[in-house]
Amino acid sequence: MKQLFFDNKNNYESIDCWVNDNHITRLFVVCGNTFKHLTGISNKIYELEDKGIEIIFFSDYSPNPIYESVVNGVDLFKKSHADGIIAIGGGSAMDVAKCIKIYSSMVKTPFMAIPTTAGTGSESTKFAVYYKDGVKQGLTDERCIPDAVLFDPGALKALPMYQRKATMCDALCHGIESFWSVNSTDESRKYSALAIKEILKNMDGYLNNTDEGNEGMLKASNIAGQAINIAQTTAGHAMCYKITSLFGISHGHAAMLCDRVLFPEMLKKTDKCIDVRGEDYLKTLFDEISNAFGVEKIEDAVRNFDVIFEKLELDIPVASDWELNELACSVNAERLKNHPLKLNEDDLRELYKQILKVERI
Repeated sequence: MKQLFFDNKNNYESIDCWVNDNHITRLFVVCGNTFKHLTGISNKIYELEDKGIEIIFFSDYSPNPIYESVVNGVDLFKKSHADGIIAIGGGSAMDVAKCIKIYSSMVKTPFMAIPTTAGTGSESTKFAVYYKDGVKQGLTDERCIPDAVLFDPGALKALPMYQRKATMCDALCHGIESFWSVNSTDESRKYSALAIKEILKNMDGYLNNTDEGNEGMLKASNIAGQAINIAQTTAGHAMCYKITSLFGISHGHAAMLCDRVLFPEMLKKTDKCIDVRGEDYLKTLFDEISNAFGVEKIEDAVRNFDVIFEKLELDIPVASDWELNELACSVNAERLKNHPLKLNEDDLRELYKQILKVERI
């Protein structure tokens, strides 16, 4: 599906245009606590209310949203008879809005996304995540991709530095993992390469909270999202989810921890390649990744990736032996199938030993 993209250049007039073009009379707004701090966006939403558009807010969800929140959202959406949805926030807001749209059987409802973080790329993917009884559940449906996206660099101004760093890490890991995924295509690799280049180009400005850096990172994140929408993520993401829940760190932080170890390990073990295109093909991908990083050798790309991690000064959690076993048993086997190298439970445990600091008794 072709999306409409709007930049906020005219005081959010694109929201008015989208509402009018889709004849929306009741707008369902999925947003978190940050909404009230987004003065420009919130004022525009309340202006719509002044113009006779009924606004129904739904904020009853948390980061890593749970099944019960989705059920409550679906129930409110149906009762409201809303004829349009806007998700304003990070990946959790997008996930909840997607689930509400699909599980309400209202797949033709106009859907706009306004991302307030630069990392998940959720506004350009067919995937949504929620948790039921503590277990991660996934929704995959092309019809949950928003049909319109508004990029507003100003929405990133108040991002805490840790969240700023972690979401950027998520986007960078999307770019890299989609590159080597067994599902990659010529199209997805173009997105992957462009995403990596744009992330590296905008990194300093983004970390320094400039308008130009924020805008560039929003678009880089979206491009990385388009890459994983085709190729999906691989072992780095499969291994990071349990790290997030066990140690209470952000998803992107955990993904970066995993990929900084997986990346050099892959270079050593190309003979374990399970991609049907073969080991030589995998090696050509390393050349493409090097080009995206602006270096000649893949070893230099690996080194640069590690330098980025060191620059960000992200903590490395300490894991007990029990936690290492718990992690190795937790990895989603289906997601591992996207990884180009074969990994068994023993391999995973050894990788986790490198990813985390091991508790010394």
